[in-house]
Amino acid sequence: MRILVATAVPVERDAVARALTGTDAEVIAVGVGPALAAAATATALAAAPYGLVVSAGIAGGFQPDAPVGSLVVADEITAADLGAETAEGFLPVTELGFGTVTHRPPEPLVRDAVAATGARAGAVLTVSTVTGTAARAALLKDRHPTALAEAMEGFGVAEAAALHGVPVLEIRAVSNPVGPRDRAAWRIGDALEALTEGFGKLAPVLESWNTV
Repeated sequence: MRILVATAVPVERDAVARALTGTDAEVIAVGVGPALAAAATATALAAAPYGLVVSAGIAGGFQPDAPVGSLVVADEITAADLGAETAEGFLPVTELGFGTVTHRPPEPLVRDAVAATGARAGAVLTVSTVTGTAARAALLKDRHPTALAEAMEGFGVAEAAALHGVPVLEIRAVSNPVGPRDRAAWRIGDALEALTEGFGKLAPVLESWNTV
């Protein structure tokens, strides 16, 4: 079966596709945000058989553990803001008795991806609103101590994969620190280069996994 790689936007798709030329992978841009990512990924999975789904792209990195230009592989994909605010604090949807907020990629696949790329493994948070303050960054890190990065699509892609019974992986290249919004500090070009290089090293892992 083929590999489906879901990115948010075309520039990420192109960066990944360059590295996966000649492999049995389809790279698509699913749009920004968890809802659109879930819908587009589910549509692709309904149209053709795939053995693995990968959510990929650039992300904010929690400092100092995920510096700009580094790669992160998710050992858990968590929706950080899916739940309810209460007088006692935030409650994830699982504690409200509905659904889940975390998907866990296969441990052997995470381990092999880290070994191949030199990435760090940790939680990648999915948010609907990009963090723009130090206070919000600290709050997220307090709730999710193992978090290395935040992005906007991973959980949606993982939800679609789970509904179709397909394993999922998420890999991100860090383009900016999580915290105060400072566009001048973003290094999108460097992150895209890191993403291409990382997928070049990751391709044999993905293809061998796809034949298991």
